[in-house]
Amino acid sequence: MGLAGRKLRLTLGLLLCGALVAAGCGGGDPGTADEEAANGESGEGELEVRADGEERARDGFTSMDGWDLQFDSMYVTFAEVTAYQSDPPYDPDEREEEVQAEEEAVLDGVHTVDLTEGDEQAPSVPVGDIPDAPAGQYDALSWEMVEAEEGPAEGASFFISGTAERDGETVDFTLPIEQQYSYTCGDYVGEERKGVLEDGGEADLEATFHIDHLFGDITAAEEDPNALGFDPLAEAAEDGTLEADLATLEGELSEEDYQTLVDALPTTGHVGEGHCYEANSGATG
Repeated sequence: MGLAGRKLRLTLGLLLCGALVAAGCGGGDPGTADEEAANGESGEGELEVRADGEERARDGFTSMDGWDLQFDSMYVTFAEVTAYQSDPPYDPDEREEEVQAEEEAVLDGVHTVDLTEGDEQAPSVPVGDIPDAPAGQYDALSWEMVEAEEGPAEGASFFISGTAERDGETVDFTLPIEQQYSYTCGDYVGEERKGVLEDGGEADLEATFHIDHLFGDITAAEEDPNALGFDPLAEAAEDGTLEADLATLEGELSEEDYQTLVDALPTTGHVGEGHCYEANSGATG
């Protein structure tokens, strides 16, 4: 082929490439097509925030020291819930409180939800909707856990009640946790992608609570040295009943057991299996 022919072939190739780019065609990763579309969107959509205590909150489980736990209620009270389109992506393991965000969506108000209310069809429970959230990929979430102002969880940010049974012994327990927590979390980690919001569309994000961080789980391969178990709480019960907030438990538990509980509580907050930084304790769960 002569020089003129080669120039013509190059010119045609460049024109074709430019046409494909202008038309939005190209290979790309089909698994991220929805994310890329959302990131290129302008406009607004509806972003729903949900909470999940997983099957342990709904169905109960056996603690690492052999107590069968069933929960009557597990209230969490949320405030200042904020979803972010972060850049660079927020990494809670760096123990940073601030998210560098291109866009934010804020859920107004204080919301108390019961994590035991989910079922197989809708395992998570709704916290609230943000109807005018900017379109895009939400990959960070923060919330405050504050004391409920009314209802059965009044005065507690995290309220757990239920029954523990082992070897014919039964303990009815109520644990109103008054401590407040401040979580900042990275991207949701789970079987499905969350937070991809297109213009005029709907998407959801999830705050997840790993209750096994408190009691351990007997089905785990190894006993969790950072979990309290239920034995210390059973020993603090009187006549098969325990109703105690943190201030009471400080006097009822050994110093070591009380510190284990205090250290475990802030690590319960997650986004699926994704991690969160809790600012008041400096813990990452």
